[in-house]
Amino acid sequence: MALTFYQLTSAGDREVNQDFMAHKLSDNYALFVVADGLGGHHGGEKASRFFCQGLLKNTDLYTKQLTQNPLAQNPVAVFSAWMTAAVNEMAVLFASDRAGHEAHTTCAILYLDEQRVLTAHCGDSRVYRLNPQQIRWRTPDHSVPQELLDAGKISEQEMAQHPEQNQLTRTINILKAAEMEIKQYPRMEKGETFVLCSDGFWEYVKQTEFVHLAQPGSGKKELAKLAQLAIFRAHGKSDNVTVQWIRKD
Repeated sequence: MALTFYQLTSAGDREVNQDFMAHKLSDNYALFVVADGLGGHHGGEKASRFFCQGLLKNTDLYTKQLTQNPLAQNPVAVFSAWMTAAVNEMAVLFASDRAGHEAHTTCAILYLDEQRVLTAHCGDSRVYRLNPQQIRWRTPDHSVPQELLDAGKISEQEMAQHPEQNQLTRTINILKAAEMEIKQYPRMEKGETFVLCSDGFWEYVKQTEFVHLAQPGSGKKELAKLAQLAIFRAHGKSDNVTVQWIRKD
């Protein structure tokens, strides 16, 4: 696929970067993932990395189902099976490591081919779909502030600094069935931009700044500047910051 792609990650003000990101590009499809691990003693770091590794391990099997006979398949069901396989592989990679029982991760996943867009997400890592005029949509968080936003009690901008921002209602863990929210959308159009990011990025980036990332002249420089601003605006308390930027040429 004819895509321009940039990504970056930073530990921010934390000692350890528990975020992990991965991608795979081919002639027929593209896959992107950001995961934000949660758990002490490096458990979260392993959870995010193992989940991404599990996702990539099963790429050939599930992309073949999605691309070879797309009209005969249920894409959401195929994607759901892929996510379950990723969590199962995550459990294999943890093996006898007891940290896996307490370790969790969020995820934001984007799959693109010539027929469709598929997203899967869990927790408060996000996928944004942008054009030069607006944020077309973003994936809704699985969190207490998102529930307050949906109820009309807080605004979009107030979510980022809400005292319960870290209260998640869904995460990925090897001891429970995957609870990812999966959606199918029309295919990506020329000039559109997708952004995947952990909460360390979006919490300190304004809505207008996301739209700026979708402008025709934007790219690697603008992405790096916003990531640096996200860390700066946290005033020494920055979370890990991870972001992927994708545009169709």
